[in-house]
Amino acid sequence: MSIQDVENTKNASLQFNAECTSCGASIEFNPTAGKLKCPYCDHETDIPLPEDEEERVAQEMDFEEAEKTGNFDWGAEKKTIICKSCSAETIYDALQVADSCPYCGSNQVMEASDTNSLAPNGVCVFEVTDKQAGENFQKWIKGKWFMPSEAKRSAKPDSFKGVYVPYWTFDTKTSSRYNAQYGIDRKVKDKDGKERTETDWYNTSGFYQEFIDDHLVSATKRYDRKMMKKVEPFNVLNNKGYRPEYVAGFLSERYSIGLKEGWGQARKEIHDHLHGRISSKIKREHNADRVRNLKFSTTHDDITYKYLMLPIWLSSFTFNNKIYHFMVNGQTGKVGGDVPTSPLRVTIAILAVATLLFILWYFFR
Repeated sequence: MSIQDVENTKNASLQFNAECTSCGASIEFNPTAGKLKCPYCDHETDIPLPEDEEERVAQEMDFEEAEKTGNFDWGAEKKTIICKSCSAETIYDALQVADSCPYCGSNQVMEASDTNSLAPNGVCVFEVTDKQAGENFQKWIKGKWFMPSEAKRSAKPDSFKGVYVPYWTFDTKTSSRYNAQYGIDRKVKDKDGKERTETDWYNTSGFYQEFIDDHLVSATKRYDRKMMKKVEPFNVLNNKGYRPEYVAGFLSERYSIGLKEGWGQARKEIHDHLHGRISSKIKREHNADRVRNLKFSTTHDDITYKYLMLPIWLSSFTFNNKIYHFMVNGQTGKVGGDVPTSPLRVTIAILAVATLLFILWYFFR
């Protein structure tokens, strides 16, 4: 996408008005209908599709040109709210009222001064409603074996908050030169007739190329990464070119991991990915059993990125005066989070496994 294309997209998106044409309230995106809907008078409005087919999905942006393109506009009047308790920064529609923090529940929130930051060029819209998220939560929690029965009966999610979470995706052409040793196993017998495995090692070197498509990196430090991994993956191919209508009525978190820092994280993860692929290539080419001392250097060409907003439902429940947070993937409905554990159930499970192992040992002995 050229600088001129960015300017055209920015100018076109500024035409959006977040007010309901019927009653003047703040309108919201309705995941079920795929339209804008007023929560007060139920008036619905279609979201017009861009005339240019390419603008209907998020376009790849040139990584090297990122600093030159400057800051994009969110496409509608927005405000940034900072929580004094946990320091979370959240982007709201200008008409929305923010009286509590969506992350910690504190009511110590204040509007921040305007800041310069990139706005998204793509969004994966909510496909799961808050009602469906609640139903998925109930199914998920029933499958937790070590959770106290009382907690399962009493666990009911608090009101869900729909949040668009920032992610970077990266495309890159990788070229790697490598050196390694591959091993071929063979069976030998010692003087006592016992068989053991020995490995013959050989040197090798080569060249490996792979195109990395849409490598996903979280652009927020707000959440526990283990919890985020539980609700992934997202279908990033099913994205739409950013329009403010799609995020209307939902919270949008500003990225706390910048583009360059995100690329640094992506490079590490891509390096680990390439390590596995090159090892597999060496084994396949030499019919080897194992690989060691693999060293390689990689060049990255034609690096592009997208800044996508991905949907999650946030909620929590309380048990024994303790709050347990969880989230639901707004595309797939996949649930992840923390739950209380019953020490008694864990002890019973350990004893059952130990008893089974003893029976098997006794039988096969």
